[in-house]
Amino acid sequence: MSWKNPWKQNPWFESVAVAQERARKRLPKPVYAALLAGSERGQTIADNQQAFADLGLAPHVAGHHDKRELSTTVLGQEIGFPVIISPTGVQAVHPDGEVAVARAAAARGTVMGLSNFASKSVEEVVEANAATFFQMYWTGDRDVMIRRMRRAHAAGAKALIATLDWSFSMGRDWGSPEIPEKVDLSAMLRFAPQVMSRGRWLAAYARSGGIPDLTAPNLAPIADDGSLGEPPTFFGAYYEWMTTPPPSWDDVAWMVRTWKELSADASGAGKPFMLKGVCRVDDALRSVDAGVDAISVSNHGGNNLDGTPATIRVLPPIATAVGDQIEVLLDGGVRRGSDVAKALALGARAVMVGRAYLWGLGANGQAGVENVLDILRNGLDSAVLGMGKASIHELTPADLVIPDGFELALGHRAAD
Repeated sequence: MSWKNPWKQNPWFESVAVAQERARKRLPKPVYAALLAGSERGQTIADNQQAFADLGLAPHVAGHHDKRELSTTVLGQEIGFPVIISPTGVQAVHPDGEVAVARAAAARGTVMGLSNFASKSVEEVVEANAATFFQMYWTGDRDVMIRRMRRAHAAGAKALIATLDWSFSMGRDWGSPEIPEKVDLSAMLRFAPQVMSRGRWLAAYARSGGIPDLTAPNLAPIADDGSLGEPPTFFGAYYEWMTTPPPSWDDVAWMVRTWKELSADASGAGKPFMLKGVCRVDDALRSVDAGVDAISVSNHGGNNLDGTPATIRVLPPIATAVGDQIEVLLDGGVRRGSDVAKALALGARAVMVGRAYLWGLGANGQAGVENVLDILRNGLDSAVLGMGKASIHELTPADLVIPDGFELALGHRAAD
């Protein structure tokens, strides 16, 4: 009979907060700090989470359903529960990076969102999860963007996400982590004291036979024959982004139209398009005018313009204004399954998660991401059960305790 140490840490974790703490202990300090992120005083990142805590639930005592329907669709993709992976850049916190996340999402029956700032190529990620949405920033000229769209479509991406809510807010009150442009000998020597103290993380890279890749393969130059050049470093890609003039609403409409034209099937129908970063009712209405199929109510996870309200506060007026015309998703501050239930009750079709799965990835690779997705699914199921619903589609504001003044309607459309 074998003996097991009862004090050995269980690799499974029971909440996203525990995943975060495991990631903090496992990752080198600058790597963990990069995941924590936030901008300026951190007001928005804090409000994203506090706003969910401000909402209460109104459960029933009897009449519960023994089976609950959690599945839905997002941009034509059937998913097992209304949580999808939000695209985040350079996931070199683990050797398998975005591929591990894509596999975890596929294992749990949901969509993978892939950033064009990712550390793994769109081809690799689509192979790991056919239900992949490719995300682009407005970076480079139109010809460059067309080539990147064609590559994503050819790889099999099911939809395009455009993230445009970026104002390059600089400076964090708690300090920004140093991130090397590339991991060369100089960088290895400089970061050695912090890396050597994280033996398990270092061992994982040693077993993979590689080192953290800080390039952006999805932004590699594409020749006329479709061949790829050398991918830029993250900071090279970031420079291209910063020096590209910001888009107008006409540019957004062009992006939608171009993606649909080049991804059209035999019937002429193009693949769907999501605009991420909407916080105002007037911008939601302009998004409909531009032809998008979905928006994500988002403040870039608190990494952009600090002082922007929590997304759950601005969701209801936006969902009321455009929810009958396009799909409305939400991201920002989701840490529990009950947060998902609250977002659905206030008008979201689904939520996108970022930091939560990155902490799972940092703590335990693909299994850690699956663990986080299970936490969110189980928490959502518990909330739906407690509120006496048979389906997530039955959730309404009446199932919540909403404080006076909680909702914020930003933006009023000017008269035509």
